Amino acid sequence: MGQTLVLIKPDAVQRRLAGEILTRLERKGLKIVAIKMVHVSPDQARLMYAVHEGTEFHDRLIKFITAGPSMAAVLAGQDVVEVVREMMGETCGRQAQPGTVRGDLAMGRRYNLVHGSDSPESARREIPIFFAEDELLDYQPDLDVWIYGD
Repeated sequence: MGQTLVLIKPDAVQRRLAGEILTRLERKGLKIVAIKMVHVSPDQARLMYAVHEGTEFHDRLIKFITAGPSMAAVLAGQDVVEVVREMMGETCGRQAQPGTVRGDLAMGRRYNLVHGSDSPESARREIPIFFAEDELLDYQPDLDVWIYGD
């Protein structure tokens, strides 16, 4: 099973949507293997958004993600990166499909509630920004057979 980083951003924390977002992901069958509240430091933000360095919006991303507390989580499951990305919806909330996190809960592009790794490679790069290896718990829920049928 793969892993992905999910970062519930400051706007979602301020709006008290963290629980709803996590609930949606868990109900889908994804497993939380690490979770904590964080105040993203400028250094962590620069590492996370290094792929956007040099873009017109890079500085705004850094300012936003460091503006308040966030919730960092590592989720595990089959095709977890793709599943989380689909569940988040399009980057701009107004364009996201109903039923997605952003489609149901967000209006804009800048304040879009949640970050999810965009590839397994990005997940492997992003997870260590927020979690030490010993913070990731590996366990097998008894209900996985009822979720995946394997």
